[in-house]
Amino acid sequence: MRVFVTGASGHIGSALIPELVENGHEVVGLARSDRSAAVLEAAGAEVHRGDLDDLDGLREAAGAADGVVHLAFKHEAMQSGDYLSAIADDLKAIEAMGAGLEGSGKPFVGTGGTLMLALSGIKDRPGTEADVVTGGPRVDAELAVIGFAERGIRSSLIRLSPIVHSSLDHHGFAHTLIGIARDKGVSGYVGDGANRWPAVHTLDVARLYRLALESAPAGSRLHGVADEGVPFRDIAGVIGRRLSLPVVSVDPGDAGEHFGFLGGFVGLDNWTSSARTRKLLGWEPAHEGLIDDLSHGHYFDNVAA
Repeated sequence: MRVFVTGASGHIGSALIPELVENGHEVVGLARSDRSAAVLEAAGAEVHRGDLDDLDGLREAAGAADGVVHLAFKHEAMQSGDYLSAIADDLKAIEAMGAGLEGSGKPFVGTGGTLMLALSGIKDRPGTEADVVTGGPRVDAELAVIGFAERGIRSSLIRLSPIVHSSLDHHGFAHTLIGIARDKGVSGYVGDGANRWPAVHTLDVARLYRLALESAPAGSRLHGVADEGVPFRDIAGVIGRRLSLPVVSVDPGDAGEHFGFLGGFVGLDNWTSSARTRKLLGWEPAHEGLIDDLSHGHYFDNVAA
């Protein structure tokens, strides 16, 4: 299969390209810079120059491929506070690629997040793939991808855990939390820190994207979740120990000031199951969990003091 991948030189893309190539697929990666293009070529992928604003180019690249995996997102805009603009641009890119695939029966694998489930009011049970959110950040993009199934596209949507971790991760939420702890001189959690975040290893989730591309039924919601729910105070505890900093509770009212753009999310309870995904695709995470991975030095060696 000839696969067009956006975000191909990023964190998950850097694991997905070898996963696809080793399993007999050809990869065409979207690159917006010379550096990204060089990375893709070194990994054995062809290069399609452009970005998420090049809607005609995205439409053409999707139409010329046998399938699409959409990983890219304007993370810089999100982190600078322009989250709504990043969300709107992502939806435009998705619609453009969908137009290129319409009526073809080819696969499109999109990307969402499990944190949306925490905003939906689910209580006393883990969120599942069957849960549908009707409003919230990035929900319109998820609904658009699922809706592709009615337009002759074998679409699926992977809701990623908020922390996708490994030595390949250089800019994710784990690094953000470590950076905040360094800046504040404490490693914090909100309230009693009993709220849970799911997590998954990069290599495990790369395999999930491949399996979804190859065989997920049209309109599938899938969960990229290995650890169903790690107490946030345990995450803060590992960070504090590694940095030799106090581990402290942050008042919910001060979360925005302490955690910045993550302030609205760090206190959410995001207990999430991936049981249906595992059964549907035969996917079983095989790599270490979040706490063990954070206990290694690579997350801290890569963060400037």
